[in-house]
Amino acid sequence: MARGHRSQIKRERNEQRDTRPSAKISYARVSVQKACFVLDAIRGKDVTTALGILAYNPRYASTVIEKLLKSAIANAENNNGMNAANLYIEECYANKGPTMKRIRPRAQGRAYRIEKRMSHITIVLNER
Repeated sequence: MARGHRSQIKRERNEQRDTRPSAKISYARVSVQKACFVLDAIRGKDVTTALGILAYNPRYASTVIEKLLKSAIANAENNNGMNAANLYIEECYANKGPTMKRIRPRAQGRAYRIEKRMSHITIVLNER
């Protein structure tokens, strides 16, 4: 039952924590499918190439992901002391968030449902 003292349990939990620099945006107003088109284009690329791809990508999700990538780079430099030139995108994924449900009036008193989907987008960097 007892696994040890509270401080020992916390120490063990902190040893298992992921130390790679990352950034996450929750409740982004873009669907997972549309975000994944952009994320697939930058996965595995180095940071400067990824920023170039995002700058010239016409999709709305690219502006959200560009801001998120810049945040992850800043986290790597400030918190982990990494060099921005050596960074690359190790993981990037979008998870499903809540869906806002809206009603669209239609002919003859009917109503169609509009689903405004949200996503949680995460970018994890690493050094080469």
